[in-house]
Amino acid sequence: MNIGGLVLKNPVMTASGTFGYGEEFASLVDLDRLGAIIVKGLSLKPARGNPPPRIVETACGMLNAIGLENIGVDRFIREKIPFLEKLSTPTVVNIYGTCIEEYQALAARVEEIAGIRAIEVNISCPNVKAGGISFGVDEKAAYEVICAVRQKTTKPLWVKLSPNVADIVRIAKAVEEAGADAVSLINTITGMAIDIESRTPKLANVTGGLSGPAIKPIALRMVWQTAVTVKIPVVGIGGIVTATDALEFLIAGASAVEVGTANFMNPRATMEILEGIEKYLAAKSIPKVTDIINTLKI
Repeated sequence: MNIGGLVLKNPVMTASGTFGYGEEFASLVDLDRLGAIIVKGLSLKPARGNPPPRIVETACGMLNAIGLENIGVDRFIREKIPFLEKLSTPTVVNIYGTCIEEYQALAARVEEIAGIRAIEVNISCPNVKAGGISFGVDEKAAYEVICAVRQKTTKPLWVKLSPNVADIVRIAKAVEEAGADAVSLINTITGMAIDIESRTPKLANVTGGLSGPAIKPIALRMVWQTAVTVKIPVVGIGGIVTATDALEFLIAGASAVEVGTANFMNPRATMEILEGIEKYLAAKSIPKVTDIINTLKI
């Protein structure tokens, strides 16, 4: 399958921020069997993230306010790329910035790394030059940042969309027009949790991103709405824990999926999902997984 110029051996990938830099899972998962590894979100400079507590378990999911902690692009190139380049599975880098110039500079650095096969742009970040509004909630801002990144890279360019919008399809169409080769959705939904004994937020950051099975119906609906509208491939994310979950996204129109929160509950989730998809295809006598993509009957 071809996701905006990146050919995958199967549709099961890891979601950024839930699989480290890949090597952390090497003793638990056959990394060469994955469709792609999407590494932890990367910024120009190292980021410490938010103070703890920054993860809270919720009903059917979890809230996280990690704050995009990462080692920065220089250390990533020096320490992580040598391992990733040994794998047959392609590596996708998720990038973020606080202004368009940061996104451009980071894309230019990643463009030079032969071992990186595609870029996924996280546009759920605050634009410090626009008063802190997220790039991903404004179609004009989303268009502008993707146009800017597109100028700096020839690699397949995916855009990870925020669900915290009135109409995600409008954002998807804006980034498609700006030059995106694919869209991945959804990112986490903003939420919070309260300790009733102390009457304080359970997260030091007060709010965080809700992920896990609780958001799957929302993600599935948004993937379907987007897939029937844009011409570029759609990657489904959100609450995928089992092969059945993944198959629902594929039938709804996703060309591939990313497994996220499930990796925390079951480090072998990606392998079990992949095996489950293979068993489903065999049981239904379906020759290849692409035959089920966008086959929803309405």
